[in-house]
Amino acid sequence: MNEAHIASAFDRDLEALQATLMKMGGMVETAILDSAKSLAEQDIELAEQVRRADKGIDALEERVNEEAARVIALRAPTASDLRTVLTVIKISANLERCGDYAKNLAKRTQILLETPEVDGTSASVRRMSREVQLMLKDALDAYIQRDEELAQQVILRDVDVDQMYTAMFRELLTHMMEDPRNITACMHLHFIGKNIERMGDHVTSIAEQVVYLVTGHMPDDARPKQDKTTYVNEGL
Repeated sequence: MNEAHIASAFDRDLEALQATLMKMGGMVETAILDSAKSLAEQDIELAEQVRRADKGIDALEERVNEEAARVIALRAPTASDLRTVLTVIKISANLERCGDYAKNLAKRTQILLETPEVDGTSASVRRMSREVQLMLKDALDAYIQRDEELAQQVILRDVDVDQMYTAMFRELLTHMMEDPRNITACMHLHFIGKNIERMGDHVTSIAEQVVYLVTGHMPDDARPKQDKTTYVNEGL
């Protein structure tokens, strides 16, 4: 009876922990989409909402860490139960970083209002952001469902984000060469694109943690990457 009570208490703690994680994930999804929308629509108020909401995301990560530490201390989980708690901690850290990148994107909305508009780039930003948001949704679904196959699909889709980023980078270079007045705006847009590409990397890390949770080991294959701009970025 005592063992059953302990198991029941652990299950309740784990459910609460996972509920906090899913709330955090939902806030990050919203931040990703809203930050891109604020740029495309030049919506300063929406950009400010994204920046304010990041404090809530940070607070939820702290809550996850505190709850996870309490569960480990009080319940002493072992084997797969411990792996679940550790996975939650790592996923929340990746979500927090995605929130930071969304906040950084929103911060540049005000700056870009003071520069000439660069044709087509806001659409590129929204496409990339939408893909990363969908990847995150699927990665979180894979976690809840313990779906290794869905998690593996998310990992493979990071290539699409890399390719969109590379295409955007080349487009920005073209705009800068055609008109030097575009250089300032294009530099800011480049950093925005890079932030979104980094979000994709963190979402991929979440999917890898799901694979680890389900199988007990990280994915064997090296993560595919299609970012062809690294050598250029390193020279900036």
